[in-house]
Amino acid sequence: MALQRSLLVLAIGAALTLSGCNNEAPPAAGDAAQAVPAAAKAQLGNFGFDADGMDRSVAAGDNFFDFANGEWVKRTDIPADRSSQGSFNVIAEKTLADTRAIMEESATASDAEVRKIGDYYAAFMDEAAIEARGTAAIEPQLQAITAIADKQALAKALGGTLRADVDLLNATNFYTPHLFGVWVSADLLQPDRNAPYLVQGGLGMPDRDFYLQDGRMAELRKAYEGYVAKLLELSGDTDAAAKAARIVALETRIAGAHATQEETNDVEKGANAWKQTDLASKAPGLDWAAFLDGAGLTAQQDFIVWQPKAVAGLSKLVAAEPLDTWKEYLAFHALDEAAPYLPKAFADAHFAFHGTALSGTPQQSDRWKRSVAETNSAIGEAVGKIYVARHFDAATKARADEMAKNIIAAFAKRIDALEWMSPETKAHAQAKVAGLKVDMGYPAKWRDYSALEVKRDDALGNAQRASLFEYHRNVAKLGQPVDHDEWAMLPQTINAMNVPLENRLVFPAAILQPPFFDGAADDAINYGAIGAVIGHEISHGFDNAGALFDETGKLHNWWTANDLKQFNAAGDALAAQFSSYEPFPGVHVNGRLTLGENIADVAGLGTAYDAYRLSLQGKQEQTLEGFTPDQRFFLGFAQAWRSKAREQALRNSLLTNVHAPGQFRALTVRNLDAWYPAFEVKDGQKLYLAPDKRVKVW
Repeated sequence: MALQRSLLVLAIGAALTLSGCNNEAPPAAGDAAQAVPAAAKAQLGNFGFDADGMDRSVAAGDNFFDFANGEWVKRTDIPADRSSQGSFNVIAEKTLADTRAIMEESATASDAEVRKIGDYYAAFMDEAAIEARGTAAIEPQLQAITAIADKQALAKALGGTLRADVDLLNATNFYTPHLFGVWVSADLLQPDRNAPYLVQGGLGMPDRDFYLQDGRMAELRKAYEGYVAKLLELSGDTDAAAKAARIVALETRIAGAHATQEETNDVEKGANAWKQTDLASKAPGLDWAAFLDGAGLTAQQDFIVWQPKAVAGLSKLVAAEPLDTWKEYLAFHALDEAAPYLPKAFADAHFAFHGTALSGTPQQSDRWKRSVAETNSAIGEAVGKIYVARHFDAATKARADEMAKNIIAAFAKRIDALEWMSPETKAHAQAKVAGLKVDMGYPAKWRDYSALEVKRDDALGNAQRASLFEYHRNVAKLGQPVDHDEWAMLPQTINAMNVPLENRLVFPAAILQPPFFDGAADDAINYGAIGAVIGHEISHGFDNAGALFDETGKLHNWWTANDLKQFNAAGDALAAQFSSYEPFPGVHVNGRLTLGENIADVAGLGTAYDAYRLSLQGKQEQTLEGFTPDQRFFLGFAQAWRSKAREQALRNSLLTNVHAPGQFRALTVRNLDAWYPAFEVKDGQKLYLAPDKRVKVW
């Protein structure tokens, strides 16, 4: 993925893709243009940059992030309901308000699909009805777990929970709290067909390190065990403390079987084609026939098993651990997933751990914000169709399309100029660039939600039916041709994506807002911000993971041995550069984990700069308020990465996020030669790199 994505998502590309689209056309660009007139004045400053947010007491060559954003950081408080604040969050707040209006107005709509939006939103908002129902909505699920009589029934129940979850607003996390997850996506080795990807899961905390490390993690484990006990108590369990201890002990053993973040993000290690018969022989312990029956995958004969050692280890645990412990584990996870839709005591306990204990967020978001997020997750493209018609104008799309065209052309020129790359490798690289497809704003086809049942008085049931609906739609893709028009994100998502298996870029409408894009802003600012985003996404097709895919989307080595050696050497240098950054004493950015994103930033920013210079076409350069065009370009980039985070959230991110924190992403500029004369950066300043130390990947 994109600005925020895991390499696993990038590897399987459309694995997050939404299925079941119908053939209804998107809103006409002309209609959208009538709804949103072009802005007459830039929204930030006078030309698209907030100069008041700069800290001019800091030299650009010592800390470019603080130079561009220091005063903003000092005067900006992180909202009480957030773990961080930054450019993405500012856009998110506006987009939340825009989508809230859509959802509230949909409550009285005559159109059946639009009415579902209103009913879903209203059901989650009806706290009184949720309180009145108590735990009645979750009782059938808990009773079914209690009735599990043997390991075969357990396997079938585990198969019935087979899902993989993703935050569709941000598309940040490839994660499932269920023991296993499955994505259906284009096959790594045969990209013209769909395949199911089986992945590890089963943890209630974000990653294996939370269970296996000492220090801060030991305290979090105590808090987690307390949370497990709290939910069980609220459900009426009289032996909650003892069960919580057993559940956390089981999850710790699950964590011990898990692959690490670095292993999970290694595409080549993930390309493990297994037949159905391999499941029992390579991962014994689980009754796989019963599991696949529960999952509705009995007829599926082949899988891609992403973390084979983890799958084998988890299967072994199913056989080794007592049945009663597994039932306790399943009951807790059912309550944990249902908690946001249950009475206030459950929702508050859920937030106290997942929000405050884990990320340091002191206050839960307003109910309406949570309802917007839930509704988007369940029926988001129906919302997106209306959002695009109201908030995405034709002029923005046309200008963004033109920028993408220019930046793709600039990337092709950069390939031609590479002195270290052989003609043979260049030919494949150019074929990839020539074949890039760009989806800007919204999908070509919209999803069909007619089969999804939504009830105005059943918040939990709506969520459960929506999850099952999504799963069934994805499973239905098996045996069908790959649909290259599906999107993995919503138009109202503030993000972007590269899909290597389809050689396709996706830019949702919502990211085309300030500070990333403003139709009234200076071109240099836009190229430095959204231009670098576009370049970033192009470059993901050529980062340490994307470069493993050829022009057809197949996982295939198209490099000569010497070219690949030089490419990897540049990656090693960039990994070392980012590993030198130290957010906390003794705690460094993981340059290897974040390498793909850092390559995309370096190459993307360089490409956007080239495209900006080409776009001038000999026009006389202008200085605006004392800033030259090159300065404005780099300041636009730095402004896009304005951010600050609570300590707990930042520490978690350093462990699990494939992106470096924003204050270090802004330092990408030190690898571009043009940045040095623009800000008179000299040898001896903290960010100065000698020319031969500046990483040039593409």
